[in-house]
Amino acid sequence: MTAESTVPSPGADPGYSPVSVMPRSGSGAEFPFPARRPPARPASPLPLLLADGLAALVGALALTAAQRHPLLVVLLVVAATSPLLRRSRPVHGVLDELPAVCGRTAVCWLALGALVAAYAPAHALSARTLVLGCAVQTVTACSGRAVVHLRRRRALLRRPRAALVVGPAATAQRVAAAVLRHPRYGVRPVGVVAERPDHLAGGEGLPVLTTGEEVQRALIQNGVQDVLCVHPSVRTTQGPLLQALAESGCTVWEVDADGPACASHEQLAGFACRRLDPGLRRRDGFGKRLLDIVVSGTLLLLVSPLLLVCAVVLRLTGGPGVVFRQERIGKGGLPFTLLKFRTHRPADEHESATRWSVAGEQQMNPFCRFLRQTSLDELLQLWNVLRGDMSLVGPRPERPYFVGQFSQTYPGYAARHRMRTGITGLAQIHGLRGDTSIEDRARFDNAYIDNWSLWQDVCILLRTAAALVRPTGS
Repeated sequence: MTAESTVPSPGADPGYSPVSVMPRSGSGAEFPFPARRPPARPASPLPLLLADGLAALVGALALTAAQRHPLLVVLLVVAATSPLLRRSRPVHGVLDELPAVCGRTAVCWLALGALVAAYAPAHALSARTLVLGCAVQTVTACSGRAVVHLRRRRALLRRPRAALVVGPAATAQRVAAAVLRHPRYGVRPVGVVAERPDHLAGGEGLPVLTTGEEVQRALIQNGVQDVLCVHPSVRTTQGPLLQALAESGCTVWEVDADGPACASHEQLAGFACRRLDPGLRRRDGFGKRLLDIVVSGTLLLLVSPLLLVCAVVLRLTGGPGVVFRQERIGKGGLPFTLLKFRTHRPADEHESATRWSVAGEQQMNPFCRFLRQTSLDELLQLWNVLRGDMSLVGPRPERPYFVGQFSQTYPGYAARHRMRTGITGLAQIHGLRGDTSIEDRARFDNAYIDNWSLWQDVCILLRTAAALVRPTGS
Protein backbone atom coordinates (compact mmCIF):
# COMPACT_ATOMS: atom_id res chain seq x y z
CA MET A 1 0.00 0.00 0.00
CA THR A 2 1.34 3.42 -0.87
CA ALA A 3 0.98 6.80 0.75
CA GLU A 4 -1.98 7.89 -1.34
CA SER A 5 -3.72 4.55 -1.42
CA THR A 6 -6.74 5.24 0.50
CA VAL A 7 -11.97 2.02 1.56
CA PRO A 8 -11.11 -1.36 2.93
CA SER A 9 -11.05 -4.47 0.80
CA PRO A 10 -14.33 -6.28 0.40
CA GLY A 11 -14.87 -9.53 2.23
CA ALA A 12 -14.32 -8.31 5.78
CA ASP A 13 -16.88 -9.37 8.34
CA PRO A 14 -18.14 -6.08 9.81
CA GLY A 15 -19.87 -7.87 12.64
CA TYR A 16 -16.72 -9.45 14.04
CA SER A 17 -14.90 -7.53 16.74
CA PRO A 18 -12.30 -9.39 18.79
CA VAL A 19 -12.41 -8.88 22.54
CA SER A 20 -9.17 -8.00 24.26
CA VAL A 21 -8.07 -7.06 27.74
CA MET A 22 -5.95 -4.35 26.13
CA PRO A 23 -7.40 -0.88 25.52
CA ARG A 24 -8.26 -0.04 21.94
CA SER A 25 -5.56 1.46 19.77
CA GLY A 26 -5.55 5.20 19.97
CA SER A 27 -7.38 5.36 23.29
CA GLY A 28 -4.32 6.65 25.02
CA ALA A 29 -4.70 4.12 27.83
CA GLU A 30 -1.81 1.92 28.85
CA PHE A 31 -1.23 -0.93 31.23
CA PRO A 32 0.03 0.44 34.56
CA PHE A 33 2.31 -2.58 34.96
CA PRO A 34 5.55 -2.18 36.94
CA ALA A 35 8.07 -0.80 34.45
CA ARG A 36 11.54 -2.31 34.01
CA ARG A 37 11.07 -4.87 36.76
CA PRO A 38 14.23 -7.01 36.92
CA PRO A 39 13.56 -10.17 34.87
CA ALA A 40 13.96 -13.56 36.46
CA ARG A 41 17.52 -14.77 36.21
CA PRO A 42 18.16 -18.01 34.38
CA ALA A 43 19.92 -20.76 36.25
CA SER A 44 23.59 -19.87 36.57
CA PRO A 45 25.98 -22.21 34.68
CA LEU A 46 28.64 -21.65 37.35
CA PRO A 47 27.70 -24.62 39.62
CA LEU A 48 27.78 -27.04 36.68
CA LEU A 49 31.03 -25.50 35.49
CA LEU A 50 32.57 -26.00 38.92
CA ALA A 51 31.37 -29.61 38.95
CA ASP A 52 33.01 -30.25 35.58
CA GLY A 53 36.19 -28.48 36.70
CA LEU A 54 36.37 -30.64 39.80
CA ALA A 55 35.82 -33.75 37.69
CA ALA A 56 38.60 -32.68 35.33
CA LEU A 57 40.93 -32.19 38.29
CA VAL A 58 40.11 -35.64 39.65
CA GLY A 59 40.71 -37.15 36.19
CA ALA A 60 44.03 -35.34 35.94
CA LEU A 61 45.06 -36.71 39.36
CA ALA A 62 44.15 -40.22 38.18
CA LEU A 63 46.32 -39.71 35.12
CA THR A 64 49.15 -38.38 37.28
CA ALA A 65 48.98 -41.52 39.40
CA ALA A 66 49.37 -43.65 36.30
CA GLN A 67 51.82 -41.54 34.30
CA ARG A 68 53.17 -38.04 34.88
CA HIS A 69 52.87 -35.64 32.01
CA PRO A 70 53.07 -31.83 31.68
CA LEU A 71 49.97 -31.65 29.43
CA LEU A 72 47.61 -32.44 32.31
CA VAL A 73 46.64 -28.79 32.44
CA VAL A 74 45.31 -29.11 28.88
CA LEU A 75 42.86 -31.77 30.02
CA LEU A 76 41.77 -29.59 32.93
CA VAL A 77 41.13 -26.51 30.78
CA VAL A 78 39.39 -28.33 27.92
CA ALA A 79 37.17 -30.46 30.13
CA ALA A 80 36.29 -27.61 32.49
CA THR A 81 35.26 -25.20 29.72
CA SER A 82 33.50 -27.73 27.49
CA PRO A 83 30.03 -26.89 28.91
CA LEU A 84 30.48 -23.32 27.64
CA LEU A 85 31.29 -24.49 24.11
CA ARG A 86 27.81 -25.78 23.38
CA ARG A 87 24.21 -24.61 23.50
CA SER A 88 21.57 -27.03 24.62
CA ARG A 89 18.06 -26.87 25.93
CA PRO A 90 17.54 -26.99 29.70
CA VAL A 91 17.55 -30.40 31.36
CA HIS A 92 15.95 -31.49 34.62
CA GLY A 93 18.36 -34.20 35.74
CA VAL A 94 21.75 -35.77 35.27
CA LEU A 95 20.32 -38.71 33.31
CA ASP A 96 19.09 -36.28 30.63
CA GLU A 97 22.61 -35.00 30.04
CA LEU A 98 24.53 -38.23 30.68
CA PRO A 99 25.17 -38.94 26.96
CA ALA A 100 26.51 -35.41 26.43
CA VAL A 101 28.77 -35.59 29.48
CA CYS A 102 30.15 -38.98 28.44
CA GLY A 103 30.67 -37.83 24.87
CA ARG A 104 32.49 -34.62 25.83
CA THR A 105 34.70 -36.40 28.31
CA ALA A 106 35.62 -39.14 25.82
CA VAL A 107 36.46 -36.56 23.16
CA CYS A 108 38.67 -34.62 25.60
CA TRP A 109 40.65 -37.72 26.59
CA LEU A 110 40.99 -39.01 23.04
CA ALA A 111 42.17 -35.58 21.89
CA LEU A 112 44.70 -35.48 24.73
CA GLY A 113 45.91 -38.99 23.86
CA ALA A 114 46.32 -38.06 20.19
CA LEU A 115 48.16 -34.85 21.11
CA VAL A 116 50.60 -36.64 23.40
CA ALA A 117 51.21 -39.42 20.87
CA ALA A 118 51.92 -36.85 18.13
CA TYR A 119 54.22 -34.47 20.01
CA ALA A 120 55.62 -36.63 22.85
CA PRO A 121 55.56 -40.26 21.69
CA ALA A 122 57.82 -41.28 24.56
CA HIS A 123 54.97 -40.40 26.95
CA ALA A 124 52.13 -41.87 24.91
CA LEU A 125 49.09 -42.74 27.00
CA SER A 126 48.06 -46.37 27.11
CA ALA A 127 44.51 -47.51 26.39
CA ARG A 128 44.13 -48.51 30.04
CA THR A 129 45.12 -45.02 31.19
CA LEU A 130 42.68 -43.37 28.80
CA VAL A 131 39.78 -45.59 29.84
CA LEU A 132 40.54 -45.18 33.55
CA GLY A 133 40.87 -41.40 33.36
CA CYS A 134 37.74 -41.06 31.23
CA ALA A 135 35.72 -43.24 33.59
CA VAL A 136 36.91 -41.42 36.72
CA GLN A 137 36.14 -38.01 35.25
CA THR A 138 32.72 -39.10 33.96
CA VAL A 139 31.64 -40.55 37.32
CA THR A 140 32.87 -37.47 39.17
CA ALA A 141 31.20 -35.07 36.73
CA CYS A 142 27.88 -36.91 36.91
CA SER A 143 27.99 -37.01 40.70
CA GLY A 144 28.69 -33.29 40.93
CA ARG A 145 25.98 -32.43 38.40
CA ALA A 146 23.48 -34.67 40.20
CA VAL A 147 24.03 -32.67 43.38
CA VAL A 148 23.53 -29.40 41.49
CA HIS A 149 20.29 -30.60 39.86
CA LEU A 150 18.98 -31.94 43.18
CA ARG A 151 19.50 -28.60 44.88
CA ARG A 152 17.82 -26.78 41.98
CA ARG A 153 14.77 -29.08 42.07
CA ARG A 154 14.37 -28.56 45.80
CA ALA A 155 14.61 -24.79 45.32
CA LEU A 156 11.91 -24.91 42.62
CA LEU A 157 9.60 -26.89 44.88
CA ARG A 158 10.13 -24.43 47.74
CA ARG A 159 9.80 -21.28 45.60
CA PRO A 160 7.85 -21.98 42.37
CA ARG A 161 7.54 -19.21 39.78
CA ALA A 162 4.07 -17.65 39.62
CA ALA A 163 2.56 -17.71 36.12
CA LEU A 164 -0.43 -16.40 34.18
CA VAL A 165 -2.01 -18.60 31.50
CA VAL A 166 -3.28 -16.66 28.46
CA GLY A 167 -5.78 -18.15 26.00
CA PRO A 168 -9.32 -19.49 25.71
CA ALA A 169 -10.62 -20.13 29.21
CA ALA A 170 -11.29 -23.88 28.81
CA THR A 171 -7.89 -24.60 27.23
CA ALA A 172 -6.05 -22.36 29.69
CA GLN A 173 -7.71 -24.04 32.69
CA ARG A 174 -6.77 -27.47 31.33
CA VAL A 175 -3.12 -26.51 30.86
CA ALA A 176 -2.98 -24.80 34.26
CA ALA A 177 -4.39 -27.88 35.99
CA ALA A 178 -1.81 -30.11 34.31
CA VAL A 179 1.05 -27.81 35.33
CA LEU A 180 -0.20 -27.69 38.92
CA ARG A 181 -0.17 -31.50 39.00
CA HIS A 182 3.56 -31.47 38.21
CA PRO A 183 5.24 -29.07 40.67
CA ARG A 184 8.72 -30.39 39.78
CA TYR A 185 8.81 -27.90 36.88
CA GLY A 186 8.73 -25.01 39.35
CA VAL A 187 5.80 -23.18 37.70
CA ARG A 188 2.64 -22.29 39.66
CA PRO A 189 -0.24 -20.83 37.60
CA VAL A 190 -2.17 -18.22 39.59
CA GLY A 191 -4.71 -16.98 37.03
CA VAL A 192 -6.12 -17.29 33.53
CA VAL A 193 -6.27 -14.33 31.13
CA ALA A 194 -9.13 -14.83 28.68
CA GLU A 195 -11.57 -12.81 26.61
CA ARG A 196 -14.49 -14.07 28.66
CA PRO A 197 -15.06 -16.61 31.48
CA ASP A 198 -15.98 -20.15 30.51
CA HIS A 199 -19.46 -20.67 31.93
CA LEU A 200 -19.25 -24.41 31.23
CA ALA A 201 -16.46 -24.75 33.78
CA GLY A 202 -18.92 -24.21 36.62
CA GLY A 203 -16.66 -21.76 38.45
CA GLU A 204 -13.92 -24.36 38.94
CA GLY A 205 -10.25 -23.75 38.39
CA LEU A 206 -8.18 -20.58 38.57
CA PRO A 207 -9.75 -17.11 38.50
CA VAL A 208 -10.35 -15.76 34.98
CA LEU A 209 -8.98 -12.25 34.39
CA THR A 210 -10.74 -10.28 31.65
CA THR A 211 -9.61 -6.67 32.27
CA GLY A 212 -6.29 -4.89 32.43
CA GLU A 213 -6.88 -3.93 36.05
CA GLU A 214 -7.37 -7.58 37.06
CA VAL A 215 -4.19 -8.60 35.23
CA GLN A 216 -2.28 -5.79 36.91
CA ARG A 217 -3.52 -6.82 40.35
CA ALA A 218 -2.58 -10.47 39.80
CA LEU A 219 0.82 -9.46 38.46
CA ILE A 220 1.69 -7.36 41.50
CA GLN A 221 0.11 -9.47 44.25
CA ASN A 222 1.60 -12.78 43.06
CA GLY A 223 4.91 -11.54 41.67
CA VAL A 224 4.20 -13.19 38.32
CA GLN A 225 7.37 -14.21 36.48
CA ASP A 226 6.09 -16.40 33.62
CA VAL A 227 3.32 -16.09 31.03
CA LEU A 228 2.04 -19.20 29.23
CA CYS A 229 0.30 -18.67 25.86
CA VAL A 230 -1.82 -21.76 25.14
CA HIS A 231 -3.38 -20.90 21.78
CA PRO A 232 -1.74 -19.79 18.48
CA SER A 233 -4.06 -16.78 18.17
CA VAL A 234 -2.82 -15.30 21.44
CA ARG A 235 0.32 -13.89 19.82
CA THR A 236 -1.77 -11.69 17.54
CA THR A 237 -4.99 -10.97 19.44
CA GLN A 238 -3.12 -10.28 22.69
CA GLY A 239 0.16 -9.01 21.22
CA PRO A 240 0.14 -5.67 23.10
CA LEU A 241 -0.69 -7.45 26.36
CA LEU A 242 2.22 -9.88 25.93
CA GLN A 243 4.54 -7.02 25.10
CA ALA A 244 3.48 -5.13 28.23
CA LEU A 245 4.00 -8.23 30.37
CA ALA A 246 7.42 -8.88 28.80
CA GLU A 247 8.48 -5.28 29.40
CA SER A 248 7.45 -5.63 33.04
CA GLY A 249 9.97 -8.48 33.43
CA CYS A 250 7.89 -11.60 32.70
CA THR A 251 9.17 -14.47 30.57
CA VAL A 252 6.64 -15.36 27.84
CA TRP A 253 6.27 -18.97 26.66
CA GLU A 254 4.20 -20.45 23.83
CA VAL A 255 2.71 -23.78 24.95
CA ASP A 256 1.31 -26.31 22.47
CA ALA A 257 -1.80 -27.38 24.36
CA ASP A 258 -2.87 -29.97 21.78
CA GLY A 259 0.28 -31.46 20.29
CA PRO A 260 2.60 -33.92 22.06
CA ALA A 261 5.94 -32.76 23.39
CA CYS A 262 8.93 -33.74 21.28
CA ALA A 263 12.66 -33.88 21.78
CA SER A 264 13.30 -30.70 19.77
CA HIS A 265 11.27 -28.53 22.16
CA GLU A 266 11.47 -27.68 25.81
CA GLN A 267 8.79 -29.38 27.86
CA LEU A 268 6.41 -28.27 30.58
CA ALA A 269 4.24 -30.94 32.19
CA GLY A 270 4.32 -32.93 28.93
CA PHE A 271 3.48 -29.93 26.70
CA ALA A 272 5.93 -28.70 24.08
CA CYS A 273 6.85 -25.07 24.68
CA ARG A 274 9.23 -22.45 23.39
CA ARG A 275 10.22 -19.03 24.60
CA LEU A 276 8.85 -15.94 22.85
CA ASP A 277 10.27 -12.44 22.80
CA PRO A 278 7.24 -10.13 22.35
CA GLY A 279 9.04 -7.24 24.03
CA LEU A 280 11.18 -6.86 20.90
CA ARG A 281 14.04 -5.34 22.85
CA ARG A 282 16.48 -6.94 20.41
CA ARG A 283 14.40 -6.49 17.26
CA ASP A 284 14.73 -2.73 17.11
CA GLY A 285 18.26 -2.86 18.36
CA PHE A 286 21.61 -1.62 17.21
CA GLY A 287 22.06 -4.01 14.27
CA LYS A 288 18.73 -3.17 12.61
CA ARG A 289 19.16 0.57 13.12
CA LEU A 290 22.73 0.46 11.81
CA LEU A 291 21.53 -1.35 8.68
CA ASP A 292 18.83 1.30 8.21
CA ILE A 293 21.26 4.21 8.52
CA VAL A 294 23.96 2.74 6.28
CA VAL A 295 21.64 1.58 3.49
CA SER A 296 19.27 4.57 3.50
CA GLY A 297 22.11 7.08 3.68
CA THR A 298 24.01 5.38 0.85
CA LEU A 299 20.92 5.10 -1.34
CA LEU A 300 19.99 8.75 -0.77
CA LEU A 301 23.42 9.80 -2.01
CA LEU A 302 23.27 7.48 -5.02
CA VAL A 303 19.74 8.33 -6.14
CA SER A 304 19.80 12.06 -5.37
CA PRO A 305 20.22 12.93 -9.11
CA LEU A 306 17.24 10.69 -9.91
CA LEU A 307 15.19 12.35 -7.16
CA LEU A 308 16.04 15.77 -8.59
CA VAL A 309 14.96 14.70 -12.08
CA CYS A 310 11.66 13.28 -10.79
CA ALA A 311 10.97 16.46 -8.83
CA VAL A 312 11.65 18.68 -11.84
CA VAL A 313 9.44 16.60 -14.17
CA LEU A 314 6.61 16.54 -11.63
CA ARG A 315 6.86 20.29 -11.19
CA LEU A 316 6.68 20.87 -14.94
CA THR A 317 3.85 18.42 -15.60
CA GLY A 318 1.76 18.77 -12.45
CA GLY A 319 2.48 22.18 -10.99
CA PRO A 320 3.63 23.03 -7.45
CA GLY A 321 3.45 20.65 -4.53
CA VAL A 322 5.88 17.96 -5.65
CA VAL A 323 6.25 16.32 -2.22
CA PHE A 324 3.23 14.57 -0.70
CA ARG A 325 3.03 14.53 3.11
CA GLN A 326 0.60 12.37 5.04
CA GLU A 327 0.16 11.28 8.65
CA ARG A 328 0.79 7.59 9.22
CA ILE A 329 0.85 5.39 12.33
CA GLY A 330 4.21 3.97 13.32
CA LYS A 331 5.68 1.91 16.13
CA GLY A 332 3.64 1.91 19.33
CA GLY A 333 0.73 3.65 17.61
CA LEU A 334 2.61 6.97 17.37
CA PRO A 335 1.94 9.16 14.30
CA PHE A 336 4.62 10.47 11.96
CA THR A 337 4.69 12.33 8.64
CA LEU A 338 5.39 10.10 5.65
CA LEU A 339 7.00 11.56 2.52
CA LYS A 340 6.64 10.58 -1.12
CA PHE A 341 6.35 12.13 -4.55
CA ARG A 342 2.87 13.41 -5.32
CA THR A 343 1.25 11.36 -8.09
CA HIS A 344 -2.40 12.26 -7.41
CA ARG A 345 -4.19 15.32 -6.11
CA PRO A 346 -7.19 14.38 -3.93
CA ALA A 347 -10.30 16.53 -4.00
CA ASP A 348 -9.99 17.36 -0.30
CA GLU A 349 -8.43 16.21 2.99
CA HIS A 350 -11.27 13.76 3.62
CA GLU A 351 -10.57 11.93 0.36
CA SER A 352 -6.87 11.87 1.13
CA ALA A 353 -7.48 10.31 4.54
CA THR A 354 -10.21 7.81 3.63
CA ARG A 355 -9.85 6.79 -0.01
CA TRP A 356 -8.40 3.31 -0.19
CA SER A 357 -6.57 3.20 -3.52
CA VAL A 358 -5.76 5.46 -6.44
CA ALA A 359 -3.76 2.90 -8.39
CA GLY A 360 -6.36 2.82 -11.19
CA GLU A 361 -6.97 6.56 -11.28
CA GLN A 362 -7.73 7.46 -14.91
CA GLN A 363 -6.78 11.14 -14.55
CA MET A 364 -3.20 10.33 -13.52
CA ASN A 365 -0.72 11.54 -16.13
CA PRO A 366 1.70 9.04 -17.75
CA PHE A 367 4.75 10.13 -15.73
CA CYS A 368 2.90 9.80 -12.40
CA ARG A 369 1.64 6.39 -13.46
CA PHE A 370 5.21 5.41 -14.29
CA LEU A 371 6.40 6.53 -10.84
CA ARG A 372 3.76 4.39 -9.14
CA GLN A 373 4.36 1.32 -11.32
CA THR A 374 8.10 1.43 -10.61
CA SER A 375 7.66 2.45 -6.94
CA LEU A 376 9.96 5.43 -7.55
CA ASP A 377 7.40 7.61 -5.75
CA GLU A 378 8.39 5.79 -2.54
CA LEU A 379 12.08 6.78 -2.66
CA LEU A 380 11.58 9.84 -0.45
CA GLN A 381 10.73 7.47 2.40
CA LEU A 382 14.45 6.80 2.65
CA TRP A 383 14.53 10.13 4.46
CA ASN A 384 11.93 8.78 6.93
CA VAL A 385 14.21 5.79 7.49
CA LEU A 386 17.28 7.97 8.04
CA ARG A 387 15.35 10.10 10.55
CA GLY A 388 14.16 7.02 12.45
CA ASP A 389 10.45 7.34 11.67
CA MET A 390 10.57 4.09 9.71
CA SER A 391 12.83 1.13 9.00
CA LEU A 392 13.84 -0.33 5.66
CA VAL A 393 11.96 -3.52 6.49
CA GLY A 394 8.80 -3.77 8.56
CA PRO A 395 5.01 -3.62 8.34
CA ARG A 396 3.80 -0.91 5.97
CA PRO A 397 2.40 2.14 7.82
CA GLU A 398 -1.24 3.09 7.37
CA ARG A 399 -3.35 6.16 8.02
CA PRO A 400 -5.08 6.61 11.42
CA TYR A 401 -8.55 6.19 9.87
CA PHE A 402 -7.75 2.69 8.59
CA VAL A 403 -5.63 1.68 11.59
CA GLY A 404 -8.63 2.21 13.86
CA GLN A 405 -10.92 0.39 11.43
CA PHE A 406 -8.66 -2.59 10.76
CA SER A 407 -7.67 -3.00 14.41
CA GLN A 408 -11.32 -3.65 15.28
CA THR A 409 -12.00 -5.88 12.27
CA TYR A 410 -8.91 -8.05 11.79
CA PRO A 411 -7.38 -10.02 14.69
CA GLY A 412 -3.70 -9.24 15.01
CA TYR A 413 -3.70 -6.04 13.00
CA ALA A 414 -2.91 -3.82 16.01
CA ALA A 415 -0.03 -6.15 16.96
CA ARG A 416 1.80 -5.04 13.77
CA HIS A 417 2.75 -1.85 15.58
CA ARG A 418 5.10 -3.70 17.92
CA MET A 419 7.89 -2.89 15.48
CA ARG A 420 8.96 0.15 13.50
CA THR A 421 7.12 0.33 10.18
CA GLY A 422 9.04 -0.16 6.94
CA ILE A 423 9.31 0.68 3.25
CA THR A 424 9.04 -3.01 2.36
CA GLY A 425 8.29 -6.16 4.30
CA LEU A 426 7.47 -9.84 4.27
CA ALA A 427 3.90 -9.15 3.14
CA GLN A 428 5.05 -7.00 0.23
CA ILE A 429 7.48 -9.56 -1.21
CA HIS A 430 4.60 -12.06 -1.15
CA GLY A 431 2.54 -9.82 -3.42
CA LEU A 432 0.40 -8.18 -0.72
CA ARG A 433 0.44 -4.63 -2.05
CA GLY A 434 -2.34 -2.30 -3.10
CA ASP A 435 -5.89 -3.67 -2.87
CA THR A 436 -5.08 -7.04 -1.30
CA SER A 437 -6.23 -8.93 1.80
CA ILE A 438 -5.65 -7.00 5.04
CA GLU A 439 -5.98 -10.23 7.02
CA ASP A 440 -3.17 -11.81 5.00
CA ARG A 441 -0.99 -8.75 5.46
CA ALA A 442 -1.47 -8.79 9.22
CA ARG A 443 -0.58 -12.50 9.33
CA PHE A 444 2.61 -12.04 7.30
CA ASP A 445 3.62 -8.93 9.26
CA ASN A 446 3.21 -10.65 12.63
CA ALA A 447 5.09 -13.70 11.36
CA TYR A 448 7.95 -11.38 10.34
CA ILE A 449 8.00 -9.75 13.79
CA ASP A 450 7.81 -13.04 15.68
CA ASN A 451 10.69 -14.55 13.68
CA TRP A 452 12.80 -11.46 13.09
CA SER A 453 16.49 -11.70 12.31
CA LEU A 454 18.94 -9.32 10.68
CA TRP A 455 19.57 -11.85 7.91
CA GLN A 456 15.83 -11.98 7.19
CA ASP A 457 15.92 -8.20 6.69
CA VAL A 458 18.77 -8.57 4.20
CA CYS A 459 16.89 -11.30 2.30
CA ILE A 460 13.72 -9.18 2.11
CA LEU A 461 15.71 -6.21 0.79
CA LEU A 462 17.35 -8.38 -1.87
CA ARG A 463 14.00 -9.86 -2.93
CA THR A 464 12.49 -6.37 -3.05
CA ALA A 465 15.32 -5.16 -5.28
CA ALA A 466 14.80 -8.15 -7.57
CA ALA A 467 11.06 -7.42 -7.76
CA LEU A 468 11.75 -3.91 -9.05
CA VAL A 469 12.71 -5.37 -12.45
CA ARG A 470 9.19 -6.72 -12.80
CA PRO A 471 7.06 -3.92 -11.31
CA THR A 472 3.35 -4.46 -10.82
CA GLY A 473 2.41 -1.08 -9.40
CA SER A 474 0.55 -0.32 -6.20
